[in-house]
Amino acid sequence: PSEVSYTIMPNMGYFELMPHDPEAPAPAVSRDDPPPRLVDLADAEVGKEYELVITTYAGLCRYRVGDILQVTAFHNAAPQFRFVRRKNVLLSIDSDKTDEAELQAAVERAARLLAPYGASIVEYTSEADATTIPGHYVVYWELMLKGCREALWPEAAVFERCCLEMEEALNSVYRQGRNGDAIGPLEIRVVRGGTFEEVMDYAISRGASINQYKAPRCVTFPPIIELLDSRVVSSHFSPALPHWTPPRRSD
Repeated sequence: PSEVSYTIMPNMGYFELMPHDPEAPAPAVSRDDPPPRLVDLADAEVGKEYELVITTYAGLCRYRVGDILQVTAFHNAAPQFRFVRRKNVLLSIDSDKTDEAELQAAVERAARLLAPYGASIVEYTSEADATTIPGHYVVYWELMLKGCREALWPEAAVFERCCLEMEEALNSVYRQGRNGDAIGPLEIRVVRGGTFEEVMDYAISRGASINQYKAPRCVTFPPIIELLDSRVVSSHFSPALPHWTPPRRSD
């Protein structure tokens, strides 16, 4: 799926593109700042990344969708795009950068350890917790047990192995930071059933559309973090350092 490209149909609305530099830090925004520079579809450049901005017949005016797209080719005069990630869905403590796709792959890898217990992950989100020294990744899991058999609830050691399994799945920059003193052990916080429905209800109460709502894969809004933390039933940390091999020095 990561290699699939899509063509935007320009007759479905008016589409513009906001250039996105994945290496540049997010700029501070002021009300006095000029509006960002937008690019028409026909002026997009192959290989570059953009955030999609749409204006629709239904009334949306220059709505920032939040999807980061990369131009892969053109079909006639219409650019073709590959979905890269959601904007700002990124965990970072030091020089590490973890995007949505990488986090998803890590969660799926760790979830395999829950299968023997009949447990599965209903929903998840994450945050980069900088309140500890060093900072560390926190991943919130809501679980479901087949048949609600409490006797099969995974023991603490299983969740600890899940933490380490996630770390093993993350990129080498993260694992290097973990093997030093830049990043602390990854933490999984298991929340009680129905927590993510409460998060959705809170988002909708603040104006989110129920038809377009998706559970956030990374949270930074303090009230949502407080809500998640108030529903935690157990917390587990990675018990060991993930594997990392320093690059060989050439003499």
